[in-house]
Amino acid sequence: MILLHNIKNGNDLEKYDVVIIGAGVSGLIASCRAAELGARVLVLEKKPKAGTKLLITGKGRCNITNTASQSEYYNHIHPKGKFLKHAFSRFFSNEIIELLKQNGVETVEERGGRVFPQSNQSSDVLKALLKATEKHHVEIRYQSKVESLVYEEHAVKGVKYSYKGEEKEVLAGAVIISTGGKSYPATGSEGDGYTLAQSAGHSIERVRQALVPLETKDDEPKQLQGLALKNVKAVVWVNGKKQKEAFGEMLFTHFGLSGPIILTLSRVVVDEIHKGNSVSVSIDLKPALDEKKLDNRLLRDLEEHAKKNVENIARLWFPKKMIPVFFEKTDVDPTKEGHQITSKERRKMKMFMKEFTLQIKGPRSFREAIITAGGVHTTEIDSKTMHSKKIDNLYFAGEVIDLDADTGGYNLQIAYSTGWLAGESSAAALGYGK
Repeated sequence: MILLHNIKNGNDLEKYDVVIIGAGVSGLIASCRAAELGARVLVLEKKPKAGTKLLITGKGRCNITNTASQSEYYNHIHPKGKFLKHAFSRFFSNEIIELLKQNGVETVEERGGRVFPQSNQSSDVLKALLKATEKHHVEIRYQSKVESLVYEEHAVKGVKYSYKGEEKEVLAGAVIISTGGKSYPATGSEGDGYTLAQSAGHSIERVRQALVPLETKDDEPKQLQGLALKNVKAVVWVNGKKQKEAFGEMLFTHFGLSGPIILTLSRVVVDEIHKGNSVSVSIDLKPALDEKKLDNRLLRDLEEHAKKNVENIARLWFPKKMIPVFFEKTDVDPTKEGHQITSKERRKMKMFMKEFTLQIKGPRSFREAIITAGGVHTTEIDSKTMHSKKIDNLYFAGEVIDLDADTGGYNLQIAYSTGWLAGESSAAALGYGK
């Protein structure tokens, strides 16, 4: 049952064609497109500035997008990447690169198809998006928190919002919810959009952290704090069964594990822990060597340095910080000389190198999650317009939708594409751009 608000009569209420809730990436792109088509657009943002979350993406560099093909994108998006097929056909990676270029931002492509601003400053990307909104005369009203949607019969007709403690109301031909998820709540992503969507009759897929560091039950990461590993393989094990793996870079922290491949694997970990399953992550420190080749490598090094303490030989195998942990986990005496190492001890060494295993306690909080999984069910949104299937005049864009992706620029592209389509569709429904 939808609780209806009565719309006041009179001339004291403002009226816009499109009202957008949230001045993040998806909201700004939506506003540009709707205004470009001729709609009068108002963006309501509860924070004092726009794009707060964008400024911290990519550690301040902003991984703008990825040049992968659409079919490759689908492999990186959860749970149903093909929901975005039409959105991607309307606005994809080449379009956002061109839009930024038109507004003063040159880009560079790095390994894995990742695209960054040439300046390595996320603030330049935000400035470009704001410049685009100014070109199209979009009005952005800051410190304006939307409290509720305004309904008339079975349609959204506007919003009620608070500005510096004062209650206000604005009417609209269409409303776009682009409030983000719950990750990095300090940037304004506190889950407001889910409440608004539910009030309109939408159901919400369980919201949880994605692309989030992991806490371990083991203390070894604390000893290894700050150590970054490249070209390693991490594997998620659930109740002793291999679930998923990733190859690349990772980082040890005072609480556990982080870095690109850990963040990519975290979505599986979060879901399995929620089910009550036992989860561990094993790290293959020598993925380029199978067990036989690794054994030959160990034998060769031990023979070549037969009179050296194995503690010194271990410098050939590991970063300095990892050597004490290696001896603790294998129970090998570090003062033994190379020629004294037994075949049993060598097997323990191999096991550590191929499966350094850590038990996972759980994910870090939403304060450290890059993205939110869950949100408004895609089955309740028209993929060709981003329009609600539950109520008229309501659209969705960005992270509030039940879509999330791996690292690499994919998540921001989801925001651009859904924002563009929502802005275009809402304006078109009002007769603009025809």
